[in-house]
Amino acid sequence: MKACRSLELVAKSLDESINVSQVLRSIHVGLLCVQRHPKDRPTMTSVILMLGSDRSLPSPKEPGFYVGECTQDSAHSHGISSNNELSISMLDGR
Repeated sequence: MKACRSLELVAKSLDESINVSQVLRSIHVGLLCVQRHPKDRPTMTSVILMLGSDRSLPSPKEPGFYVGECTQDSAHSHGISSNNELSISMLDGR
């Protein structure tokens, strides 16, 4: 994930009050935690150490689940298929 795009995940209302390097580090560690293979994911102890230090982090591998630009044709060519029928309800607060 590129740094310029990573900051799009931060709420606009927080723009001025964030520590950019901490946000980018948190996103990077989060990506390490969702790697496809459990053996590639860091332990919680490692996560705490990674978040609390300035050491370089390993590059994340492919995530276990990714929602992106995926056409039906490319999904079938990658063996991705789902027959789930989901509905989404929009909730309005009082």
